[in-house]
Amino acid sequence: MPDRSQSQLPDEALLEASGNGDRQAFGELVRRHQSWAWGVAYRFLGSKDEAEDIVQAAFIKLLAASHRYRRTARFKTFFHVIISRLCLDHAKKKKPGPSDDYLELADPSPGQEEALMASQDATRVRLALDTLPPKQRMALVLRYYEGLGYDEMATVLETSRKGVERLLSRGREALRTELASR
Repeated sequence: MPDRSQSQLPDEALLEASGNGDRQAFGELVRRHQSWAWGVAYRFLGSKDEAEDIVQAAFIKLLAASHRYRRTARFKTFFHVIISRLCLDHAKKKKPGPSDDYLELADPSPGQEEALMASQDATRVRLALDTLPPKQRMALVLRYYEGLGYDEMATVLETSRKGVERLLSRGREALRTELASR
């Protein structure tokens, strides 16, 4: 059962406690952030299994780095960096190709027409995202799915604000072109 006092602590304090060997604090971080972390990985990779593997690796890296963490960066930015790097590294090793995970369609029963159309649109976007270079894809995921600002994205992607603007501009243009051809 989670410690009530830990559930009240900010993420940064929990990460520092984790770095000092407090496993309950780390468990609280996992509980708080596993869902959104999985969402980032899934949106980038398009595979449920690969997203689970990346998130597990990200939490292992987070725990390993917890003793070095200083409150110079927000926890979420710090963790976004870890997840983004793992996703980008994974993309470099993986041959591009669609995953079956996002090809599942909704049941076309009566009243489900809107859901089916939304599912088909999401599938088109997912497939188009897969054609983008990894850094452009990650920039679009961080901006439009995660809602990160340009400065935070620059930190996560290890580039300048101008670099983020270029990645987003090129990514949006490539995505538009790809969607128009589908």
